[in-house]
Amino acid sequence: MSSSASSAARTGSASAASSATASRIPNVVSIAGVDPSGGAGVFADLKTFSALGAYGCGVVAALTAQNTQAVTGVHVPPTEFLRLQIDTLFADVHLHATKIGMLGSAEVTATVAERLAHWQAAKVVLDPVMVAKSGDSLLAKSAISMMREALFPQAFLITPNLPEAGVLLEQRAPDTVKEMYRAAERLRELLPLSSERWVLLKGGHLPGNDLVDLLFDGDRMVELTAPRIDTKNTHGTGCTLSSAVAALLPQAEGQFRPVETAVRHARQWLLGAIAHSGELAVGSGHGPVHHFHALWKR
Repeated sequence: MSSSASSAARTGSASAASSATASRIPNVVSIAGVDPSGGAGVFADLKTFSALGAYGCGVVAALTAQNTQAVTGVHVPPTEFLRLQIDTLFADVHLHATKIGMLGSAEVTATVAERLAHWQAAKVVLDPVMVAKSGDSLLAKSAISMMREALFPQAFLITPNLPEAGVLLEQRAPDTVKEMYRAAERLRELLPLSSERWVLLKGGHLPGNDLVDLLFDGDRMVELTAPRIDTKNTHGTGCTLSSAVAALLPQAEGQFRPVETAVRHARQWLLGAIAHSGELAVGSGHGPVHHFHALWKR
């Protein structure tokens, strides 16, 4: 982008920001991969934003050939076009939060990090997507260190599950709640220590009848529990939870403990989406959650 174009873009962004200030509906973007079955990735994120009162935008970072049973292929578009998508969107739309999902490669990760830094993206919620529910890999190993080094410094909140936490910390995945506490503390140490940053460590991989997640800001550890719902329809739950938090963070500003409020609301809404997932008939593997369970007449 030329200097004159960049100046005009910033002017347009500032104008959009001023007009958006009075708006009660936040604009939220998902930068992630595409799942054709609609249960995960950008499509699931857009459903989540809409269900929770945010206007959703999307930037495609990767394409997958995927259904509820398997990922049969991954295509990563040229990083030059990814850069163009981000710059064109951020130049015009004031974005109150950014959700990062599947990035696929180190080059894509570096490009996203560089452009988010350029645009000083607000409230970056990073879901370090590495493996699909089917067990198929969604992130090249070379991208993991790039994520830690380039994206973590910009993340306001990260949402790893236990296997992802193990990879990020280069250790065995936590398999008890006690080990989760230590992992959450170590993950927080990977984020900038000089400002407010959060870790939401998801404990869904632990055995038992209860789900335990930990929310930690470096000072206060919040243990969040809920009963486990007996269903195989859990495709895209990680994508959906992180996008729910991204949608709700701008709406929780000014409330008491806004981050905790947004996370609690997101978890409660997701539990409802999982509980009502049986109303859908999508595929024969791990089905999607029902993003619009509270809106559609049954």
